[in-house]
Amino acid sequence: MKKRLPPLNWLRSFEASARHLNFTQAANELNLTQAAISQQVKSLESQLGTSLFKRLPRGLALTDAGLAYVPAIHESINRLSAVTNELFGQGPSKQVTIRVSLVFFTTWLAPKLPLFYEQHPDIRICFTSNIWQDGAEKERETDLNIRYGRGIWSDVKAERLTWDELFPVCSPSLIQGYSEQPHTDMLSEHRLLHVLGYEEGWGYWLNQTGTEHKDNGLGIQFDTLISALEMAKLGQGFAIGRTSLVSEMLKEGSLIEPFTQRVETSEAFFLTHQAQKYLHPNAEIFKQWLLEMAQAQRA
Repeated sequence: MKKRLPPLNWLRSFEASARHLNFTQAANELNLTQAAISQQVKSLESQLGTSLFKRLPRGLALTDAGLAYVPAIHESINRLSAVTNELFGQGPSKQVTIRVSLVFFTTWLAPKLPLFYEQHPDIRICFTSNIWQDGAEKERETDLNIRYGRGIWSDVKAERLTWDELFPVCSPSLIQGYSEQPHTDMLSEHRLLHVLGYEEGWGYWLNQTGTEHKDNGLGIQFDTLISALEMAKLGQGFAIGRTSLVSEMLKEGSLIEPFTQRVETSEAFFLTHQAQKYLHPNAEIFKQWLLEMAQAQRA
């Protein structure tokens, strides 16, 4: 027959007494009286049906049963303490860790963050960028993730942040020498700046718009969109822009939209976190603020 699990306070009293081999020192550590510690250990021994300590004139010694039992109890209490501190520790000042791609952070999120800190100056945030690695492990290491894709990931809750159209962008200097209206034929005369990790990139836009393109072999591949956009600003080719990410660049004139063909994309940036994971109140505050910003921008 299985033994009933003893109360946690009995186990804590046993574990502290086993480390100190002294009821008085264990009592001081747990802010209890020596009599309370002694009584809880006796109650534990009674429930288990065996002695855990030898009571000696000058202290305690563990019995064989106590020696066998204490490692498991010590590990369990330490693990419970670590998990409790991870989830609920540091009170309202707990740091929120957010993984986000560099292009989304620099073009969409960073300009909005001053407003967040005006409203929540005491919330500490750590932003980390680790873009195309498998999301499963990274999801477990962070409170919130901002990921690009179709929003279909197992074991995570995903909430959409962007609704984009795709269109070519380039530096104004790239087409200054053309006297006629810009036409998609000029794409074959320049580099196309490709970005890995996006299903709907140049190939998708060319196919959806019915644009003929002769590959001139000059294209460059990047692992981040921010790199492609920076090269486009320098007049080094055409990049595919996404509405939410290049709108400010178009306003300031560092990039232009030379053609009229736009294509809706089913890919987007999503805010994700593990479906069954407890969100610290600070992470929940940031999540709700971010979703409000996304809806405001969409509107």
